[in-house]
Amino acid sequence: MARNRGYEYCKSSIDADTCPKYVRKQMRQWMDVCEGKSEKYVVSDEKIRQMELILKLLVMPKGLKAGQTLYECTTGYQWLLYTAVLCTVYSDNPDKRRYEIGLLEIARKNFKTYTVATIFIILMLTEPRFAEFFSVAPDGALSRQIREAISQTLRSSPLVYEYKGNRRFKILNPSITFIPKSSTYVPLSYSTSRMDGRLPSAFCADEVGALPTSYAVEAMKSGQLNILNKLGFIISTKYPTIDNPLEDEVAYAKKVLDGIIDDDTIFALLYEPDDTKDWMTDDLVMRQANPVSLEIPEIWEDLLKKRAYAIAVESARENFLTKHCNIIYQGAGTETFIDVADVQACKVADIDWHGRVVYLGLDLSETNDNTAVAMAAADDDGKILADVFAFVPEGRIPEKNAYEKIDYKEFIRAGKCIACGDRVIDYAVVEDFILGIEKRFGVQVQAIGYDRWNALSTAQKLEGAGYNTVEIKQHSSVLHPPTKLLKEKILGGEFEYTDNKLLEINFQNARCSYDTNKNMYVHKKKSKGKVDMVVALINAIYLLQQDVVFNQVPDFTVQVI
Repeated sequence: MARNRGYEYCKSSIDADTCPKYVRKQMRQWMDVCEGKSEKYVVSDEKIRQMELILKLLVMPKGLKAGQTLYECTTGYQWLLYTAVLCTVYSDNPDKRRYEIGLLEIARKNFKTYTVATIFIILMLTEPRFAEFFSVAPDGALSRQIREAISQTLRSSPLVYEYKGNRRFKILNPSITFIPKSSTYVPLSYSTSRMDGRLPSAFCADEVGALPTSYAVEAMKSGQLNILNKLGFIISTKYPTIDNPLEDEVAYAKKVLDGIIDDDTIFALLYEPDDTKDWMTDDLVMRQANPVSLEIPEIWEDLLKKRAYAIAVESARENFLTKHCNIIYQGAGTETFIDVADVQACKVADIDWHGRVVYLGLDLSETNDNTAVAMAAADDDGKILADVFAFVPEGRIPEKNAYEKIDYKEFIRAGKCIACGDRVIDYAVVEDFILGIEKRFGVQVQAIGYDRWNALSTAQKLEGAGYNTVEIKQHSSVLHPPTKLLKEKILGGEFEYTDNKLLEINFQNARCSYDTNKNMYVHKKKSKGKVDMVVALINAIYLLQQDVVFNQVPDFTVQVI
């Protein structure tokens, strides 16, 4: 096997505390391919040698290592990205690359733009004739940064730029063309309507966290339908908002790395600190967001100075934390509800519901969105048992699949999601499902909890059928105890549910906020996607907690602060 510097970087870094959790997961998955554990994919020795030869011919134009070859200058994470994205291929078709998207979330001054510029040069030299490459960013100046990096590198690399006195590249404003193959790179100014119709062999969306919508990324992707080796790079630091296209891409990548969505085409390096609470004193926060600082002492010294200034000057904190630590400072007080891996550890093959007393929680959303019904019970050992079902309007499934990047048909086949109505939810189906729960599972429904919003009509029908319905005020002071209880039970291994990927996705999406009294609650607007199943489950646990926990049934107690 050719020397695989990306693999060597993984071996030396994967167990270090400076390696963030999701980078570690991506490393492990790719290392399995390098170690021959995949029947479908291999890492091509030929492509590694080709890539390394080009890097030995390219020269760093400026900076601390100006005049050295890129082979000498390339840092560990860059070797990993280059080798994984450019050299991982199908074992039965070595001409076809595995990865179609390279997602790089990394702090400022870690050479992310130059990294993609280098990849573009490699692709211009190696891709088929007439290939087209594009970059897009929130404004024209940012988009042209890649062009400047390509131009400066080529002009500093005579063995690539010229051959026998003839220039091989035509550098114009704004395009760059590799003459022997007529392949062209063009930086695009951001637009909300003029990016369709392009046919990019590869594209880069830079500073995606600052894009107002995902249009630019989606327009580039849609132009690649007929490209054999389509490739796109999505790169950015964090920005001080949670509602931007980068956060959507990162949330999706995490679901892939957590194993709750299958997608072999994305390679994601997410350099986010695992724990951000002690950023003022914990060096790991900066180390995990800045992998280059582990190799270049000057960068580490500069980060220490910036942190000291941010500690002393509060107005400088937002820029420091978002740009140099990959922390959304504006989102302080909002955090992931629970690691989905902890939830998945509670999955069981089957739950015997027969004869149990259960509590139902409803989250009846607007008629064109998801609705959820959760069932919860306490067993004799103090565990919480749960099952949760979602309802979606059948006519909107294709657009929901595309927008949310999940497959609702899979969940429908698994029996955890029910399609009803056309463009809006048919609440009669939801009500019939609830009325049939006792017969279907052999349980006794003790009470049904609901949010007054969108649920009054359904609550009245259920009450008319003889059920005890309870309105649960959706306020932090009310939701804090069951939210805290659910989290504690999951972390303590005292929670059980049967296979339910859609519920896992909801847990992955859920974000918690705290009110002024430090009451914890799942914040729908700050969550990254649908959380209706988690909200319904918390409503069910609220009722269970009132009857079981606060009535002090033995072996089922929890301290609520």
